[in-house]
Amino acid sequence: MERGEQPKKPWKEISANAVFVEDTTCTTDICQGQLGDCWLLAALSCLTMHPNLFVKVVPPNQSLTESYAGIFHFTFWQYGEWVEVVVDDRLPVRGGRLLFSYSCTRNEYWSALVEKAYAKLIGSYGSLKGGNISEAMEDFTGGIAYSLPVSSRTPRIMWKALSDALSRGSLLSCFIQASNYLEIGTVTAEGLVKGHAYAITDTDTVKKSAGEALLLRLRNPWGFVEYSGPWSDKSKDWDDVDAAEKKRIELKNSEDGEFWISAEDFSKLFGTVELCSVDPDPIVDEDTPTDPDSPAAPISSWTLSSHKGSWVSGSTAGGSCTYPRSFWKNPQFQLVLAEHDDDHAMTPEEKKVAENQKEKAKQCTVLVELLQKNRRKKDKVNFLHIAFHIYRVPPKLRGLCLDQSFFSSQQPVGSSGKYQPLRAVWREVRLDPGNYVILASTYSPNQPAEFFLRVYSKTGNNLGTKDFTCSTGFIMVMSMPPVLAEDRKRVQKTFDEMAGPDDKLNAKEFMKLVNSVLEKDYQLPLETCRQLIFGEETGGRSSLTREQTEPVLASLRSLQSIFFKFDQDSSGTMSPFELSLALQAARVQCDGQVIQLLWERFGSGEPHLPFHGFVACVTRLRKLFALYKSESNPEVKDVGINAWLLRLLTV
Repeated sequence: MERGEQPKKPWKEISANAVFVEDTTCTTDICQGQLGDCWLLAALSCLTMHPNLFVKVVPPNQSLTESYAGIFHFTFWQYGEWVEVVVDDRLPVRGGRLLFSYSCTRNEYWSALVEKAYAKLIGSYGSLKGGNISEAMEDFTGGIAYSLPVSSRTPRIMWKALSDALSRGSLLSCFIQASNYLEIGTVTAEGLVKGHAYAITDTDTVKKSAGEALLLRLRNPWGFVEYSGPWSDKSKDWDDVDAAEKKRIELKNSEDGEFWISAEDFSKLFGTVELCSVDPDPIVDEDTPTDPDSPAAPISSWTLSSHKGSWVSGSTAGGSCTYPRSFWKNPQFQLVLAEHDDDHAMTPEEKKVAENQKEKAKQCTVLVELLQKNRRKKDKVNFLHIAFHIYRVPPKLRGLCLDQSFFSSQQPVGSSGKYQPLRAVWREVRLDPGNYVILASTYSPNQPAEFFLRVYSKTGNNLGTKDFTCSTGFIMVMSMPPVLAEDRKRVQKTFDEMAGPDDKLNAKEFMKLVNSVLEKDYQLPLETCRQLIFGEETGGRSSLTREQTEPVLASLRSLQSIFFKFDQDSSGTMSPFELSLALQAARVQCDGQVIQLLWERFGSGEPHLPFHGFVACVTRLRKLFALYKSESNPEVKDVGINAWLLRLLTV
């Protein structure tokens, strides 16, 4: 056992009468131990209120006695797919008791095993320290998590909206924002904990002699420390409610972390509600009915498109628009909205809004969410500042490369807002039918990470990667620069003085000629000169004729001019983003994968590419383009030049 690690024991050594689930699962099965994961356990409390969602995470028919094999299976949503996690029955203990999550009955173990499985999924128990409840909600349901300020709605409308959300199977939680780090964990005069996640497990209307009260049931995942204000367990407000009502709502006067609170006091004391819905219906709307007895709005039908991607340092990690030279290099996703929302799919409230605002009836409702992956590592969480931006693509640019000039001249029609260090950012927007591009980015460039993008729309959408394959229309050898008169004289003089009996220059002689033309800081090593020679048709010989040398020298002058242009900081080197632009200037256009591979091969793992690396890169591409053009095998042409290049560049 490593130093500092707590001993782990199988359930038989912890409790002789241990069970996986005792009777049924409920919110009091989950009590927080000595680990700061209230965000996870509050979400788990919410999950117990929805059996159809619960069995997805905790498959049924698992037992500590019948057909017991010492392992347990759980499944969690991870970026578009459900992942199975298998754990054994050994749990951390101290003094013979569970160290982390436990059940109030002390002999029930399903919640402790779910906590262990989730810790295994994301790295370790240490990875669970501190988090946003929306993360766990999404991983338990695969849904979209929303954050809503409590003050944005009146108490009655907020209560109705949360009631409707619960009836649709949404997971709900809330918390009181701590104003600073020292306030986290402090208890208010009403018995509420600041900076702490509470589960919202139910809403109800209680009849009393003087009317009715709108109540919400909350639970503190600690399993103790309860609200002590009006309508709490021991409040005198209950004296005005008859016994039948108390029995109906299962009122308990016990310190189990669960309590009732009025809608008015909830709105006064809590700051934020987190909601997670499997279907991304609007959770709260300005037109939410205020009548508690009005039925919940029907669930709309949504179409989902998703894509996994990555930000690669020096290639597709272009940073925010404050870095215009690299912003456009971020992953681009083409979004096609073919038609506006169907009126028949609208809820009555949505139809009412559409009637008042005719232009919106001809738009598409779209919800976009960007999630960064695998940022909880061991004992630390390292979320990057992320955001996405949506741009309308005019008809004349559809299917073309959207480069720096496009993004510098266009304003986004939608975005996730400011860059935030959260696992997920989202935004619902209304867009006209048409073609769009979604650009996902981190705030700073060259921050490598993986991400997952998903788009919901009410009428269907087509989401695809907007990347571009290499095209033989941009082959550099098709338009070689003219040979200068002074270079022709220099070549003739060099050959007259150095060429052997075969009237050719070997690699060393060629290097001397080349470096007499190039700037001092951009001279080529012998190996690059050999690559230039073998880029020509030499019959396998490491030497060049007069006729071959002249255009090669002219090409090097052209490449040097291009290099000067894109080496803006005059460092004598080029960044990966500058490489892409420089290749385009040389009339060679490649997609992101090819650029990345070129950098790995010719950059030798360094953050910057010297001139001789750029020359070697272009020389290799020239040769490969020529080979592809002369290829007669139809199977090669069917694969396409992009796949062909990727295969050959790894050889």
